[in-house]
Formats: sequence, structure tokens, C-alpha cells
Amino acid sequence: MSVKIEQIYAREILNSRGKPTVEVEMTCTNGLTVAASVPSGTSTGKYEALEIYDGGSRYHGKGTRKAVENVNQILAPAVIGMDVTDQRKIDRRLIELDGTKQKSRLGGNAILGVSLAAARAGALALGLPLYRYLGGLGATRLPNVMSTVISGGAFSPSGLEFEDYLYVLDGFSSFHDQVEAISDMRALLQKRCAEKYGVVAEDGGALAPPMSSTEEAFETMLSVARQVGCEKHVFLGLDVAANELFDAQKSCYNMKSGCMKAERLIEYYQQLCRNYPLLYIEDAFHEDDWLHFSQLTSLLPEKQIVGDDLFATNDERLKMGIEKKAANTLLLKVNQIGTVSEALKTAAMAKNSRFEITASLRSGETNDTFQADLAVAVGAKQMKLGSPVRGERNGKYNRLMRIEDDLMSAVI
Repeated sequence: MSVKIEQIYAREILNSRGKPTVEVEMTCTNGLTVAASVPSGTSTGKYEALEIYDGGSRYHGKGTRKAVENVNQILAPAVIGMDVTDQRKIDRRLIELDGTKQKSRLGGNAILGVSLAAARAGALALGLPLYRYLGGLGATRLPNVMSTVISGGAFSPSGLEFEDYLYVLDGFSSFHDQVEAISDMRALLQKRCAEKYGVVAEDGGALAPPMSSTEEAFETMLSVARQVGCEKHVFLGLDVAANELFDAQKSCYNMKSGCMKAERLIEYYQQLCRNYPLLYIEDAFHEDDWLHFSQLTSLLPEKQIVGDDLFATNDERLKMGIEKKAANTLLLKVNQIGTVSEALKTAAMAKNSRFEITASLRSGETNDTFQADLAVAVGAKQMKLGSPVRGERNGKYNRLMRIEDDLMSAVI
């Protein structure tokens, strides 16, 4: 007996940055009710699904009443009565209703809320954990922890050039051990920064100390890892967020040393890789610079060269990257593309082309843990979870620890 969607209701709620987003409640004919909420990014590329905001004076123009209205008045009537386990059919209907390439008519935030809720309801209808429902029997891989511990770039008060300075963990015996290690390192890093700089600002849980250079950030991070005793299993990562540095008129990147051409920036990345255990470089160039992404990938074949704004979790963009050999890792953000089915399709293309997958949260998170299950479902190598000091982040850490317990108890 199929379980059908009986009722949908959306409302405006707040995300972790105190800005409005969309929550969708879905009730099915078997009586179950689920809720899903939509994350939002601060640093966004031009190829992402577009969120609908109200404008005007409410919440400085960022109210989501229009998106909520689009769910309640347009999307809900169109999918009520559909089989809740037919995710692709539901998502296809949502996409058709919008009719635009980037979901700009009804809003990616409206469409994604319904898509997430349908997936969660489908899993419950079949009595499956969400990661198993989305990923099948092969969904057994826990992602390694990646955590932004130092913040820089355009949206940070630190003065550092690049947006995220990350710990990349690998080689631990369990996910639980990784959580303990990242928690210890983050706490010690905060203590070290306070001793050296005094009161240090935070940005979404990451520290924003007045450091002078990327090298200073890396040296401090590695010193902390050594003191905690896990330096053998700790690597470094950068989210350059090069879109924010790029000067289109001069065709160069605004660095502290001046406006740097892409060729010189490649040399700088190579230098950092020689001097530090830098494993992961995300958005090393602006989102249309396929040429230099390809060159960097060729020059650093053992490193993860990651496309975020470059791919926008879009299978068409990823296909171009595969053909051009631009990057070797997909950053997976479900709200970049706007439906669960499209995110899964892009992840499958990445795996089939031997790209690694890094799942990621957004800066404007909610307490919804959907993305933790999605990371396991697609077999992500890592997950950018953020520093484990905020509730919306720790909810995902905790969910992944529960999934690890589930998987261990099911071992034959």
C-alpha cells in the first residue's frame, strides 16, 4: 500500500545567523508528519539555485514570506496525493512548476524545503534510516571530519586572505575518535589565540584572530595538532573563495602583496603544498576559470582540488569539469542545486568519474541533520562540518556518531 502526501505547510523560521529561512512540514496518509528546514550560504556563486526573499524592511529585506507562500499556494497543491517514496517524480514536478534554470521563479529555498521533507517522509514510510533510503545498501562509509577553525576572507574580521582554514582529518580508527580530536584541537586553538591576541572574534564558530598570513595560521594549527598528539592524522585545507578575491577588470586576485595573476597564485599554492601538509584546496580560482583549475589539478595530482562555486552541485557544470580535467573533487551542497534528486545525480556522476565527494554544510545552517545522512548516502570522503562549538553544527556531528553506531551494530 503506497503512502501519499496528504498535507504540506511551510513557515518562516530563523537559521543560525539569525536570518529567515523556510521550514516545511509534510503529513502523509499513514499519519506520519515530518519537518525539514533549508540551509543558506553567505558566500554564494552565480550558478547556484536562487533563493527568494521578500525585500522591503522586514529582516533587512531577507524575509521569506514569499517563498513560504510559494510552498503553501503553488508547490503543495501540485504534489499532494503523490506517492511519498517517488522522490524523483516529486522533484521533477517541483522543477517543472518553477520552469527556470536556477529555480528563480518559485525559489530554491521553497523547492528544496518540499524536496527534503519528501525524502525524510519516504524514509520513514519504508522504515529505513535516511542515509540507507537515499544511498541503498552500499551507504556504509562515514565521512572524515573537515572543520573550519580559522576564518578569513571577505566576510571575516581576521584580515586573512582566504575564507576558510581547515583541519582535514584522516586515518583515525573511528568517527567518534575524530570528533574527540577536533574538539580538543578547537579548544586548544582558542586558548592559544586568546593568549596571543586577547579577545578573538568568532565567525560561525571559526576563530578570526588578527593573523598576518596564511603561513601564520598554518603554523599555529599544526602546533596545536602536535600538542594534542594527533599530528600524524591531521592535514590542512583551504577554501580560497576566489570569487571574492577576483578583480575582473584587472584579471587578477587581490592579495595582501598586491593583485596576483592566476599563474603566480598557482606557484603560491605549490609553495604552500611543499611547506605544509596542505591536502585540500577549494575554489582556488573564480568560478569560470576552467583553464587554471585544470592546470592546478595537473600540477598537484595528489591533492584534492575542489570545485564549489565552479560546479555548484550541478551535473552540467560537473560534466564540463570532468571533460576539462578541472578539479578532482566535488563539493556537495544540496541547496546549491535545489532538490535531493539533482544532488544525488551529481554525486553519482562524480563517483562514476572517480571524483572524490566532500559534503558540506552552509554558513546559515539550521538544526536539521539531513545533510549528515546525505554525506553517508553518497559515500563522501569528507564532510565540512564547521567547528564543534555551535548547536546547528554539533547536531550533524552527533547524527554521524549515531550512524556510526548503527553501522557497527549491523556488521555481519
